[in-house]
Formats: sequence, structure tokens, C-alpha cells
Amino acid sequence: MAKVAYYPGCALEGSGGPYDRSTRAIVKALGLEMENLKDWNCCGAMEVKNVHPMLQTYLSARNLAIATEQMGLDAVMAPCNGCYHNLKKAEFELATSEDALNTVKDLAKKSDDPEYTGDVRTLHLLEWLMEELGPEGVKAKVKNTLKGIKIANYYGCMYTRPRQIFPEKDQGPGSESSYKPHFMDDLLAAAGAENVDFPLKTACCGGAHTLSDADTSTQLVLNLLQAAEDSGAEVIATECPTCHSGLEMHQVRAEKEFGIKTGVKILYFTQLLGLALGLSPRKLGIHENVSDSMDFLKQRGVA
Repeated sequence: MAKVAYYPGCALEGSGGPYDRSTRAIVKALGLEMENLKDWNCCGAMEVKNVHPMLQTYLSARNLAIATEQMGLDAVMAPCNGCYHNLKKAEFELATSEDALNTVKDLAKKSDDPEYTGDVRTLHLLEWLMEELGPEGVKAKVKNTLKGIKIANYYGCMYTRPRQIFPEKDQGPGSESSYKPHFMDDLLAAAGAENVDFPLKTACCGGAHTLSDADTSTQLVLNLLQAAEDSGAEVIATECPTCHSGLEMHQVRAEKEFGIKTGVKILYFTQLLGLALGLSPRKLGIHENVSDSMDFLKQRGVA
């Protein structure tokens, strides 16, 4: 199996700590190999693009160049949707714009950074798991089935948009779909979960507006929570630290500010997969989630 460079990004070393821990735990349990990306920098996910769009491209290109030129690896794995999106966007821009490529090369030379050559690709954690193991490979490792747990798989809006920066998607059977993604559904179904038909799996959670317009973010999250419950879900599985934090925090805010209570639990898909692999809730950081799901998981016999 191919080793990848692991790019945690800023969020997984901060508010997304449980996602980082559960990612590392399942990678080890599944027998996969990754190496921390050396001397990585922020991908410029939020404010950097407002300073200059090219700076964001350069920051992402620097991370990709380190993987190939200093570590000898041809793939960077990013579990965060925002990081994944920005690294893929840089790949696209540098493959389609000679001006952008020359600018990035000039900046790298002036900064004494490795030069971006394009001989590297970005993978989301979901894609890496599907590529290396697939549902059957995961199923073979399951020790504690998620059978009977009804899950709404939430992919967020940045995992598939904009369409042009993900040329590997929508390539027929076996590929991920940008319109109806299914990789998380496939992996959790292999672990025994019952996936519900969740119509808002790619809707925005309002994560980028959570500080500037909290009411709008709360309403967008409420739409997701209530749609999940209407679909019969007991759990929303997430794959992005920003989405996950937004769902948890605005679930609390919706009850406090608007008196609207929802009971659906929120867990990273890595935490659910880790439970199915027989890992302890503590090792997966479940006790660090805002959404308290321990009683529910114990009742279902997976914790």
C-alpha cells in the first residue's frame, strides 16, 4: 500500500483534535501508512485569499512541493474539507495557468522553498480509504458492527465544489460523485451502519459565517439537524472539522437562543469507523465532542 504525506492543517491541531486523533487511530488499525508533512503551513483557507488569491495558491503549493521534493511522496492526504479544497484548487490553477505557475515558482525561489512541479496529488481521507481498502477491505477489519445505527452522512459543500477542480470525480462506477457523494456511506455501511436517505448531504452549514452572522449559521445548521431527524437518522456523520464544530455549537445555540431542541448525535465518521474496528471511545476522542453521545453508543453496544 502506498504511503502518503499527512496534512492535518490548522483545524485538526485545534478545534478538530478528535478528528486528528481518530484519523491517526483508524489509519494504524487498518494497517495503512502515512507520514506527517514536514514544516507544513496553513493552506490559507479563510482570510488569506482576501489579502491576495495568489498567496493562497502559493501556500497550498508549498505544502504539495514539500511532499514530493523533500519527502519523496506523490500524494498528500488531507482529512479537512477546507484544506482538501484549497490544495485541489492550487493543483487546478497551476495546471491551467502558466502565469500562476511562474508566479509560484518565483515566490518559491525568493523564499528558498521547494519548487512545485505538479508531480503530486491531493487525496481526502475518504478517497484514500476507498483507494487503498474499499468497503470490502474495511469490512474484513470490523470487530464491533454498527448494525442498527441509523446515520445521515454529511459531506458539506466544499468536498465536491467547484466541480472543475475535482476531475477524478464523476468518472463512472467506482468514482466519487460530485452530485451525490457516497464514499462515506459505502465505508460506514461496510461497518454495519444503516445509512438513511439524507437530502442535505452537500448543503452548506454556514461555517464561514459563524462569526459574522451567527443567526444565519444557526438556521443553516438547524436545516441540517431537522432534515436528518426527519430522515430517521440518530447520528450525523461528519468529515470536516469546520462542519463538525458548526453542527455541534449551533445545535446548542439553537436550543438556547431559539428554544428549538434536536437530539441527533454528531460524530466524525472516523470515530464511528474506529468503534467498529474495536477502538476505545477515549482513543477516538469521543469524550472531547460537544455532542454527548456516550450513553447512546453504550446502549447500542459499540462503546
